[in-house]
Amino acid sequence: MDLVTLDHVRAAAADIADVVVRTPLLPCRWDERLLLKPESLQPVGSFKLRGATHAVARLSAEQRARGVVTHSSGNHGQALAYAARAAAAPCTVVIPENAPTVKIEQVRALDAEVVLVPPAERLTTAERIVTEQGRTMIPPYDDRRVIAGQGTVGLEIIEDLPEVEVVLVPVGGGGLASGVSTAIRAVRPSVAVIGVEPEYAADARQSLAAGEVVVWEPARTQRTSADGLRTSLSTLTFAHLRERLDGIVTVTEDEIAAAMARLAREARLVVEPSGAVAAAAHMFRGDELPTGRTVAVVTGGNVDPARLSAALTAP
Repeated sequence: MDLVTLDHVRAAAADIADVVVRTPLLPCRWDERLLLKPESLQPVGSFKLRGATHAVARLSAEQRARGVVTHSSGNHGQALAYAARAAAAPCTVVIPENAPTVKIEQVRALDAEVVLVPPAERLTTAERIVTEQGRTMIPPYDDRRVIAGQGTVGLEIIEDLPEVEVVLVPVGGGGLASGVSTAIRAVRPSVAVIGVEPEYAADARQSLAAGEVVVWEPARTQRTSADGLRTSLSTLTFAHLRERLDGIVTVTEDEIAAAMARLAREARLVVEPSGAVAAAAHMFRGDELPTGRTVAVVTGGNVDPARLSAALTAP
């Protein structure tokens, strides 16, 4: 299988430069070894804007006119809606009906059509729209263009902190981890790139241990508050992670909530559960991680206000 290369990531960086924010590395007052890469500061509140912008930039004029479609728990949907609107392309987003209301409303605010479906029907519904309407599918992670776009996070980390030794990156469908590990392995192979998953959605860790993609049923992954990490790896992302990721650790729901609260109070970052898992791993799983100067990727900040309040007020 052809994997994304450093050249692909660098091409994506050029495509997205005028749209995507180059997020800073923020020092942590509670641990001088840790820096945060706050992708929650992107215009749509998550790193997903990188891959979506690159994918739309690579469409032909005819494809843009016909429009795009995707399936998403919210963040990729917002990102694609944002990128499509900028390119004057119609956009439809298929969203699981149990996704956070705040994410659904934000997709609609970007002029995209929203189709709500049971979680198990998101992909098949999006595929039906491709067939019926002739739209181009831009998957949330199972796409080389998207992986290359997400890999720009890794490029920026290496450029801004050449002495980095460990990068912690959340893993859901694996697009971000695939892209980041691709960029970092190519530029600085000595850096350890470690994936982080919720214990309630640890299918990627199981997949890598088994040597093949293991899919957890939606009823199983719905237990985690990290809704952006409930998806399973694809064959494409599995191939990247098997080749380039240095390991995966898991965190509990209580640890995710504690990380959300600490990031809000001490880093002044509003972070959703999926975006907090990398910081949670550094806070609670240090004995399972390589040592050294570490960057935790904070992937998104589109959190339901009630969930954020619960995290902040937990004993």
